[in-house]
Amino acid sequence: MSAHAFRHVSAWVFDLDNTLYPPSARLFDQIEARMTAWVADALKVDAAEANRLRAHYWAQYGTTLAGLMAEHGIDPDPYLHEVHEIELHALRPDPLLAARIAALPGRRIVYTNATTPYAQRVLEARGLSGLFDAVYGVVEAGFRPKPERAAFETIFGLDGLDPTRAAMFEDDARNLAAPHAMGMQTVHVAPHPAPADHIHHHTDDLTAFLGRILTAAG
Repeated sequence: MSAHAFRHVSAWVFDLDNTLYPPSARLFDQIEARMTAWVADALKVDAAEANRLRAHYWAQYGTTLAGLMAEHGIDPDPYLHEVHEIELHALRPDPLLAARIAALPGRRIVYTNATTPYAQRVLEARGLSGLFDAVYGVVEAGFRPKPERAAFETIFGLDGLDPTRAAMFEDDARNLAAPHAMGMQTVHVAPHPAPADHIHHHTDDLTAFLGRILTAAG
């Protein structure tokens, strides 16, 4: 990482799931099971077909919800409530991550394809409540999902954020393409790199990476 790569950054945008907590928590196992059950019930298909549709819509539209809205006209609110009512026992507070996020200079926000109430629950479980200036979800994005550029434009417009002075931290590599095109520093947070022109940095340890940013800034 270049010591100067983040010197201009005054806004720090973090995805939530598998970014502000480790993938080993496996929260998405619960969410995917609830998605599959919801799809099976709503579309009157068996579990295997529901699971296929869930994965297909995620791949084609960015989220399962976006596919359900586009192809079946479903009401998003009951779906969003149901799929995010999961247990968070696997999450633990991370005081060092909290301290490093708190030390970042400028505005700090969370932007997730989930809902803001769910995001607030996750942040509380991780000991990260009160560290962010704003939390945005798919509702605030007008139900447009990342990776759509329009979704980012909606959220950044709401926030008054200048992408050319911002950085995006995200576990899903495809969700970094639009931020890169908008002029952001992009950081892929995942166990394994996903080489792509739209990814500036990769880390499998967000806490350590933020520590290097803060050291460079100091």
